[in-house]
Amino acid sequence: MINESRRKFLKTSALIGAGITGLSAKSVKAGPKYVLDENRMGVLVDTTICIGCRKCEWACKTEHDLPTQPIESYDDRSVFEKMRRPDAKALTVVNEYPSKETDQFPINVKVQCMHCDKPACVSACIVGAFSKEENGSVIWDTDKCIGCRYCMVACPFQVPAFEFEKAWHPSIRKCDFCFERTKEGKLPACIEICPMEVLTYGTRKSLVERAHQKISLYPDRYINYVYGEYEVGGTSWLYLASKDFAELQFPKLGTNTAPGVSEAIQHGIFAYFVPPVALYALLGGVMWINKKKAESNKHKEVLHE
Repeated sequence: MINESRRKFLKTSALIGAGITGLSAKSVKAGPKYVLDENRMGVLVDTTICIGCRKCEWACKTEHDLPTQPIESYDDRSVFEKMRRPDAKALTVVNEYPSKETDQFPINVKVQCMHCDKPACVSACIVGAFSKEENGSVIWDTDKCIGCRYCMVACPFQVPAFEFEKAWHPSIRKCDFCFERTKEGKLPACIEICPMEVLTYGTRKSLVERAHQKISLYPDRYINYVYGEYEVGGTSWLYLASKDFAELQFPKLGTNTAPGVSEAIQHGIFAYFVPPVALYALLGGVMWINKKKAESNKHKEVLHE
């Protein structure tokens, strides 16, 4: 297993090195994998019925083997006193905002990776560690990653998180749309546990139609806008709300796909200053070797127990 991973890394490093020794700087490009299947899946989030129970947070942590308190502890609403962002220890979070009317319940909004149709993280990654899969998921391959963190800079939603506290084998962490679960025909963990049916899972096309149907049927309940339908070329996660999305801290983004911007930045850097590629390859090699050593030592400890 380790030898195969080493071959993958050395092959990737050789390709990067080719950008320095055998290719012109302008020819160095990322090799993103985009799969835009017409039947790709998505989620429609109806923020008007979310009660902020945060069971989705617990289910996500449990599914991804992240440290978590018992599910009963998620009844504590003091966490809503400050805005939170997904990070390496919480791939999804729920924030709370005041409603339009003082006598109405607050608005709760679940935040996670949006799984863009044309992901900036995929485009920005110089070694193809990110990919857009057929079912709509944007996932990350730790064996390919060299730790450059271009994905963090490129993401218009500021989602990918880096495990800064891990010195020797840190990872990039973000929602993976429960890729392994859905391959088995299961629902993503957050959707399966939601008690209020806030999250609707289905093909993106059907969800867009459903969202507009809801707006048409209940114009007093929703603003006439589906967030994610067109932002940065479209996202797999779509949102309905009762107030302007800017008031719910959704970034105001254009309809142009983000990869065009991230590729211009990436290739612009490479076009005029190639050495960073070699540096990242070297640092990536050190990080990869240390990571594999740690994994090997951990395996030996388990065998000796």
